[in-house]
Order: sequence, then C-alpha cells, then structure tokens
Amino acid sequence: MAQPETEAGTEREREPETAGGTGAPDGDRLAQFEEQRGRLWAIAYRIMGTVSDADDAVQETWLRWQSVPAGTTVASPRGFLTTVVSRICYDLLGSARARRETYVGPWLPEPLLDDAGGPPLGVAGSGRTDGPEDRVTLDESVGMALLTVLERLTPAERIAFILHDVFAVPFPEIAETVGRTPDSVRQLASRARKRVRAEAPRRTVDRAEHRRTVEAFLSAVMGGDLDALLSVLDPEVIWRSDGGGKVSSARRPVIGRDKVARFVRGLVTRGVQEGGLRVAMADVNGAAGLLFAHPESGQAGVFAFTVHDGRITEVDAVINPDKLGHLDLDRL
Repeated sequence: MAQPETEAGTEREREPETAGGTGAPDGDRLAQFEEQRGRLWAIAYRIMGTVSDADDAVQETWLRWQSVPAGTTVASPRGFLTTVVSRICYDLLGSARARRETYVGPWLPEPLLDDAGGPPLGVAGSGRTDGPEDRVTLDESVGMALLTVLERLTPAERIAFILHDVFAVPFPEIAETVGRTPDSVRQLASRARKRVRAEAPRRTVDRAEHRRTVEAFLSAVMGGDLDALLSVLDPEVIWRSDGGGKVSSARRPVIGRDKVARFVRGLVTRGVQEGGLRVAMADVNGAAGLLFAHPESGQAGVFAFTVHDGRITEVDAVINPDKLGHLDLDRL
C-alpha cells in the first residue's frame, strides 16, 4: 500500500521492478551483492553521514536482495541494489533530520579514517564517468566540510545530488527512489548543486599543501607557539565542536583567528597539565587530520580541517564518544 506523501516526497514500499526468468543461484546472488557492497556503503554513508546508518542500510539492502523470489531475473543487479539502498536511506533521512534538530550543539558527520571504520573512501566501480567540471569527486564528496553542507539540503535534494553528481546515476533511476519524475529530479539536483557551490567552503585540492598546513598547526599547538598558530589560521576561521551533550564542548561555533587560537591553547594546556595527552596525524575523510586521546579522562576525538591558500579556514572536531566507537583510537 502506498505511503502518505511526506516533506521528502512520496514514499513507496515496492522495490525496483524485476524481470521474469531464471534467477541466479544463491551463491551467485551473494557474489553479485558482494561485488556491489563497497559502492552501496559509499552511497549510504554520503547520504546519511553516519557509519551506523550506512551499515544498517547495507544490511537491510542485503535482506531485501535475499527476498527477491527465486526464479526472478534482475536485469541489472547494480542498478537494483543502488535503488534499494538509496530508498532505504531516503526513508531514514526523515527521522534522522528530526533527531538532529534537537541535537545538543553542532551536529557533524561521523568521521572516517582511511585505514579503519568502513570500506575505502574511493570505491572502485563507482559508476563515475567524465563529466562537467562542477561534479565532485569521490574524495571531495566524503569531506567533512561538504557533508556538513549536504545536511542543509532536503532529503530529496541530497539523494539527487549524491546519486547523480557523485555516482553518475541517471535521473530516471533516481526518480524511482524519490517518487518524482525525471525532470523533477533534474531540478532537485540542479538546485542542490547551486547551493553546494554557494555554501561549500573554498579548499585546496593539493593534498601535500593540506598536509603541510595541518602539520604546521600541530607543531604550533604542541610547541606553544602562538605566533605560528595565528599565522596558520585564516582570519575568519571557524571551529565546530560536536560533543552531542555527552562531553564538555563549545555548543556554538568559535569564529575568528584570535578566538580559535585561545580556544585551542586552552584545550591543549588543560590536556598537558592533566598528563597523558596523545596526538597523531591521520587521514580523516580523505584528507590529513588529527586524532587525540587522553587516557586519564577517557576523552578522545578527531579533527578534520579545511585548508585554503595555506591557511586553515575550518576545523570540525568530533568528540562525541557515540560517534567514535567504530574507530581504533587505542593505537595512539
């Protein structure tokens, strides 16, 4: 039975259409799913912004794939599974947005490390093809700054943007997910693209420059060099802390070079005085970032950076322990 129309669009229970015929044996069906698993997870994480939701969406997709009646031929397992995982995420986004509206302090995506916490960020066979220059790459689409901007889109806009601009899914297939016409989906993607282009922070695409800037930040902070710290921060730098009400954190963004520098020095000084503070560099959501852990207090966190022209313009600090459970921070 059709679901009532919601803010996100008309939700429907039925799965993508399949063709009659001889179905694949169970072993082949598992192999077909495993071939797409990494891509499905990459889609789900970019839509949901959380590891747990992405895991749940992929697991539910597997269950629905298993439930396809024997003797049924799926013309395109890749297309079928993409539509299923996207529709599951679409349904989840409504309740997720409601929870985030009552979240304590800034809400940030769950961080990923390139060597832990989920499938690789760049997924082979993602479906990307050469296209307009304003399309984002897989690495760009998983960056903390862009994921934060995507939170401001409607669920339908976010689905359309991620599926089309990141994974090159045709508009008719996206229309199957959101219950709209292909022309309507085209407009959704265009609207989302304009907003992302307008609101996403400028950032360097030079990974070496990004890493050098983060290294300079770390050296200045740990060395107590205020002048060096100020020189690596943009005058309008923004620091966001996601503690979720679970740990002490700034509940509003800290804005401006002087304020951020004092805030960071306070954090580090307190950690050093208490003893045992450990900090290390790691690739966070596709770019150099920092991990920290304080064994005495049990507090830990992940810092993701946005860098432009050799200066840090944004820092996203995830310290909510509920968002760090999938990471191996004991190695610090």
